[in-house]
Amino acid sequence: MKGFTSVNDFTVKIFADGANKEDILRLYNTDYIKGLTTNPTLMKNAGIKDYEEFALEILTQVKEKPISFEVFADDFPAMERQAMKIADWADNVYVKIPITNTRQMPSYDLIHKLSEAGVKLNVTAMMTLDQVQRVSEAIAKKTPSVISVFAGRIADTGRDPVPLMRKAKAILAKHPHAELLWASPRELLNIVHAQESGCDIITVVPDILSKLSKLNYDLKSYSLDTVKMFYDDAQNAGFSL
Repeated sequence: MKGFTSVNDFTVKIFADGANKEDILRLYNTDYIKGLTTNPTLMKNAGIKDYEEFALEILTQVKEKPISFEVFADDFPAMERQAMKIADWADNVYVKIPITNTRQMPSYDLIHKLSEAGVKLNVTAMMTLDQVQRVSEAIAKKTPSVISVFAGRIADTGRDPVPLMRKAKAILAKHPHAELLWASPRELLNIVHAQESGCDIITVVPDILSKLSKLNYDLKSYSLDTVKMFYDDAQNAGFSL
């Protein structure tokens, strides 16, 4: 991680990912956070009951940075209806469209239709270069779009996502308004990976963002911190032998 000593060293844009209102508003007002994303799973885990009410409340304060909200229907006419409604909430809203529905029917036709209509899209849950290629053919060159490849989940399968992300960036080279997003990072190092892959954006949850203070932290000092942690925890637990 030599060369990255602060968050300001990155050119990849960091978007905050989550559904906790307090975190969203705090991070929205943080300079290095350039946008925000959420999804139905994060919202469910945060205990949100009314999707639209939550989104509209957030948008009363999140006005200047892009924020993505996802459709949750499973048939394409309903997805389209939800997408048009979400897009109408605010100019800074991107609509997240999953790459397929639950029956593995691809969303390319809907993506094309919405993009041609000027809806800013965040195409999500992508994991293959074929999907990236097909989406690149579907999106309108005049309309801003985000191509979210779930690099973290690719890594969960034992595959290195960095070469795939570099190839995905090359596929999108002819689309001036399409941005490649590294989704589902697992550790702080993934921000470096996203930077080195040429990604435009990485989504990062608050737990990982909290580790930014450790960028290029002296490893000898970190080793001592760890030893002290083990010692203090043993003392506080009252362990004896």
